[in-house]
Amino acid sequence: MSEVLKETKAQKVERLKRAKNAWERLDEIRDFARRGFDSIPPEWLATYFRFWGVYTQGDGAGAIGGTGGEGKAIPYFMVRIRIPNGLLLSHQARTIASAIEKYARGVADLTVRQNIQLHWVKIEELPDLLDQLWRAGLTTMGSCGDDTRNITGCPLAGVDADEVFDASPLALELNRFFVGNSEFYNLPRKFKISLTGCRVWCSYPEINDVGLTGVVRKKNGAKEQGFSLRIGGGLSTDPHLALRLNAFVQWNQVLPTVRAAAEIFRDSGILRESRDKARLKFLFLKHGWDADSFLAEINRRLGFKLDPAIAEEPPLDIYRDHVGIHAQKQAGYAYVGAAVIRGRITAAQLKAAADLSDRYATGELRTTNMQNLLVVNVPQKSAENLARELDGVGLHIGGSPFARGTVACSGTEFCKLAITETKGFARWLIEELDERLPGFEQQLRINITGCPNSCGQHWIADLGLEGKKIKVDGRFQDAYYFCVGGAVGQLQSIAKPIGYRCLASEVPDAIERLMKRYGDLRDGGENLRSFFARHTAEDIRTYLAGATTVAVERDAPQAPPPHGVEG
Repeated sequence: MSEVLKETKAQKVERLKRAKNAWERLDEIRDFARRGFDSIPPEWLATYFRFWGVYTQGDGAGAIGGTGGEGKAIPYFMVRIRIPNGLLLSHQARTIASAIEKYARGVADLTVRQNIQLHWVKIEELPDLLDQLWRAGLTTMGSCGDDTRNITGCPLAGVDADEVFDASPLALELNRFFVGNSEFYNLPRKFKISLTGCRVWCSYPEINDVGLTGVVRKKNGAKEQGFSLRIGGGLSTDPHLALRLNAFVQWNQVLPTVRAAAEIFRDSGILRESRDKARLKFLFLKHGWDADSFLAEINRRLGFKLDPAIAEEPPLDIYRDHVGIHAQKQAGYAYVGAAVIRGRITAAQLKAAADLSDRYATGELRTTNMQNLLVVNVPQKSAENLARELDGVGLHIGGSPFARGTVACSGTEFCKLAITETKGFARWLIEELDERLPGFEQQLRINITGCPNSCGQHWIADLGLEGKKIKVDGRFQDAYYFCVGGAVGQLQSIAKPIGYRCLASEVPDAIERLMKRYGDLRDGGENLRSFFARHTAEDIRTYLAGATTVAVERDAPQAPPPHGVEG
C-alpha cells in the first residue's frame, strides 16, 4: 500500500492561493462580520485575510505562548493601511484618526514601510472600517500577504531642496498598477518596491526586492531623468543587500521594468517549494542567479535592452530622520518633522497633526520609514508656531539622537512571532539613554526587533537589538542580542552579530559603556560608524560587557519567517 505524503506548509499555501483570489471575495468578509469570529475558517485566518492587510493578533505572550514558534491568536485583528510614498492628505489623516478612536482603542503604529497599523479591530467592525477608508481614497489591499507591498519613497518628494527630482508620481503609478491586480495576486512571497529621487536614499533601496534611485544623464546635449536599478534586497533571517544591475531605466520604462521583475518572481516555481526560502533574494542566494542573468531576463521580457547604467553617487553616511524644521525647495516654505517615539501615535495626536496641517500649511502630511510624521508646505513664518503646537500634543520637533533614531517592531504586545516586548522597552531605553548620556550628539540608529525576523530592520542599524529569552531563577525574561555596524549607502553592510547578549534591563548599561568607550577611543572627529568599522567583534563585545567575555552564539529562529507582520 502506497504511503500518503503529508502536504507541506508551502504546498498548502500555494493550493489555497490557486483556489481563491481573496481580493475578489469581500462578500465573504462581510458575511464573517455578520456571523462573528467563530464563523471564520482557518484558511481565511491563516492566509486569505493577509491579502487584505489583515493579520490575526497575538495574545500578548508572543511566540513562547504557543507552539512551533508561533503564539496564540485572539479574536482581534491588526489592520495595515497602505500609504504609498508616505503621502497623506489631512482629510485622510482625520479619517484614520477617527478609525483609530472607533476601532483600535485609540492607538496606532507608524511602520517601517510608511504604513499606519491599527490593532484591536473586531471582525464585526472590519467591513465598516474598510468602507470608511475607501471613501477617503485609502486601502489596506496588498499591505500583507504574497503580493506587492506598500511602495516606499522619499517622504520629501517634491519639496526636498536637494533632491535629484520628484519621483513620487511614478511611485503612485506603480501603486495603482499593482494594488488589486489579479496578475500579481499570487506571488511566491511578499514583493517590496522602493523608488526615490532623493540623494540620500532614505527609502532604503538596498533592502527592497526592487530599488530604483534617481540619476540624471546627458544625452545628445540634454539632461534626461532616469533610475539606477537594484534587485533582490531583503532582511529577515538571511539578510541580502540588493545587487545593482547594469541598467539605466528611463522614466517611461519604470513600470514595464518593475512589471518584468515581478513576473520573473511570480514565475519562479522553485521559490514556491519552501515558505522560508521564497523571497526573490533566494534566486541569488541559492539558485545561481546573478545581476547579469537577471538583467538578461528583464530585457527578454521587455523585448528590448535597457541602456547601460551610468555613474551614481551613493550617499556616504546615510542618516535621515526628517525631524526638525528645514527649508524646502519652494522659496519661503519649510517642512516640519516630528519624532514619533517608537512609532506609536494616538488618535488625538494624528487628528491634531491633520488639523494643524490645514491651519498652518496646505493640508499635506508625510509618513517616514523611521516611523516619524511630517507636515510639508509650511510658510517659514509659521513653522515655529506649528512646531510648538505639535510639541504640545506630544509630537516633538527635535529631541535627542536616541529619541530620533530608535525604531521598534510590534513585539509581543501584538505579534505572535515575537519573543520580546519592544514598544514599551524602546520608550524606556530612550529615557534611560537620555538621562545617562545627556551630551551625546552623534547620529545613531537603534533598531529593535522582537525576534530574528528583522521586522525592526536591525541588520542595517548602528546598534541592532534582536529579541531573545534568558532563563533567570527558573523564569524566562526578555533579553537582546547585539548586532553592530549595519549601514546602507556607499558604506553598505549587514550588522555584525558580535556575540553579546544581555537581559533587556541591562541594555542601557551596555550601550552606556559602549558610548563612553567610543568617546575615549575615537580617532579625532571619527563618527560612530567609522569607529565600529575599525573595531573587531571582540572589541565591541568587550566594550558592551565592560570586560572580556566569551562570545554567545546567535540562536537560530524558532519558526520560518512570517509573511505578514512587518510593516
